[in-house]
Amino acid sequence: MSPSRDGRSRDPRRPSPSGRPGRGPAPKDGRQARPRSSGTGQPPRRPSRQAPPRPRPTRTSASAGPRRGGGPTGPGAPPRRRFRLVNPRRRIKVSLVMMVGIMLVFAGRLVQIQGIDADGYAAAAAEQRRTTIDIPTTRGAITDINGKSFAMSVESRLVFVDPTEIRDDERDKLIRELSERFGLDTDRVAAKVNATPSRYQVIKKNVAPKEWKDLAERGFQGLGALVDYKRVYPDETGAADVIGFTNAAGQGAEGLEAVLDTTLAGEAGKQQVDISASGTQIPMGGGLAKDPVPGKDARLTLDQDVQWHAEQALAARSDELDAGGGSVIVMRPNGEIVAMADYPTYSPRDINSSTAEERLNGAVAEAFEPGSTNKVITVAGALEEGLTTPDTVYTVPYSIQRYDRTFKDDHFHDTERMTLSGILAKSSNVGTIQVGEQLGKQRMYDYLRKFGFGQPTGLDLPGENAGILTDPKDWWGTQLPSISFGQGLSVNAMQMASVYATVANDGVRVEPHLLAGTVDKKGEFTPAPEHKKERIVSKATADELKLMLEAVTTDEGTAATAQVPGYRVAGKTGTANRVDPETGTYKGGGHTSSFVGFAPADDPQLIVQVVLHNPKKEYYAGKAAAPVFTDVMSFALKSLKIEPTGTEAPNIRLMEDE
Repeated sequence: MSPSRDGRSRDPRRPSPSGRPGRGPAPKDGRQARPRSSGTGQPPRRPSRQAPPRPRPTRTSASAGPRRGGGPTGPGAPPRRRFRLVNPRRRIKVSLVMMVGIMLVFAGRLVQIQGIDADGYAAAAAEQRRTTIDIPTTRGAITDINGKSFAMSVESRLVFVDPTEIRDDERDKLIRELSERFGLDTDRVAAKVNATPSRYQVIKKNVAPKEWKDLAERGFQGLGALVDYKRVYPDETGAADVIGFTNAAGQGAEGLEAVLDTTLAGEAGKQQVDISASGTQIPMGGGLAKDPVPGKDARLTLDQDVQWHAEQALAARSDELDAGGGSVIVMRPNGEIVAMADYPTYSPRDINSSTAEERLNGAVAEAFEPGSTNKVITVAGALEEGLTTPDTVYTVPYSIQRYDRTFKDDHFHDTERMTLSGILAKSSNVGTIQVGEQLGKQRMYDYLRKFGFGQPTGLDLPGENAGILTDPKDWWGTQLPSISFGQGLSVNAMQMASVYATVANDGVRVEPHLLAGTVDKKGEFTPAPEHKKERIVSKATADELKLMLEAVTTDEGTAATAQVPGYRVAGKTGTANRVDPETGTYKGGGHTSSFVGFAPADDPQLIVQVVLHNPKKEYYAGKAAAPVFTDVMSFALKSLKIEPTGTEAPNIRLMEDE
């Protein structure tokens, strides 16, 4: 109990004079306070929860008094519950304390970010918007053996605009200037100049430095340029089918550009750039992270002057004979290729105007039946195996029957007694069949493989066709006779040129190659690795073959037109039927005319291989291909300053009675 004002204790449950415990005066609405007891002297019990609710009295308009607060009135109405309000001053103080605490936390964090850890956070923010891009480097040049360029990179500019930096009063003028100067569509230029949100729009690549300088002097704000490099192929040098070209990204796409891409490309530099909110690179935003490393120059074994002349001679003869195409290869006995011309060809400056067929390097991509040029392998195998000699005499009729097929020589003749040298000089199919049968199909196959048939040449040029040479176990009855004189198998021009280079190199085959070495940015030359060498026949056999092949170019041989004044020349003609791809037979397929030889015959320095595919006005090799050989060989000997040996050719016995 708590004391009252008069000093007496008061039961809190006892009603005050006003009718409510300890609450002041009684209600003014006439309602009675709840009775303290039920008349038994005990406090009133709370009604059971299970008891039904007390019915509310029904009010009538006559008896109802005024109602306040919406609750029931009358003697039996329960008292209204009142809530005491919290002190507002205390609430305000608590709120102020909390706000001050939060502000102190934010203030502390702000001091940490802007003061204590300012550098770290700034670096992290910069790192998030900064990245690294490649800086283009100088692609190595491709040169001939004397350093003359077949392909080179020249410095250029990539012109771009930063639309956010362009002055509004200059936009139209800048659009007009860029469109007219670079020959660009005005609407496309306008779209880049007005691009949003963007800070980097490329306008033109491969702009000459002088032209950029002239443009920069106009003083347009928001106009910039980056150093770039442009690949250039001088048209007058030729060799497009060998050199190839690069794609839009500056990577090697075809030819030696693709084969030597790793050597030529070098290593790109690294440039830090900022990334805008739209993800655009802003080249001006960063610094140089790594200097670019220029690519190495590739020095080839080609001679630019000989290459140019070979292309001109081949194109002229192909047009004259209405040939479908052709190739000319000039090489040294040690496998170095001096020239590799192809027809038809194309200009690397205008790739889009050429066809895929024109871009093929026919010297390795075009397979054909070699015809009589293959007879040298048949003869070489028989000589090396000791089965015959250059003076061995054979009875050679005009035709010969093998199984269901009759084989004939190109021109009718009575049955003759020819030496092995005579068979080769007069290009007798029937005589060569007899020699091939002496050798047998397995040994014939073995020598064809040794000389490089049925396998890649080693040049690693794109699109190379290794030809067809089937396993001897699959040869049928007439295949050995056919293969012995150059039918029933196929080769590419480089493979056949390599055969004659092997003979000229005293019987040692050196893998054909185009790369002499590389030159670094300091000008230091590094030779190419040694190339594979293999002895195919003995020097004695090779020497005998040289003399026998020299007889081919005499007046009694099939290629008197291949003579080069002042030089001893050895070689062999080849006229072969072409298979019609539609019928799969020789009928209607045309011919392949070829000649391959070397000079000087007694000290070979150069080999020249000429192939004309399907010449229509003249197809016999002695008249069609041999003149091209003479033209190219004469020029090459003089251009490379190869002197005649000054020796006289021996008298070679071709017939038994000579």
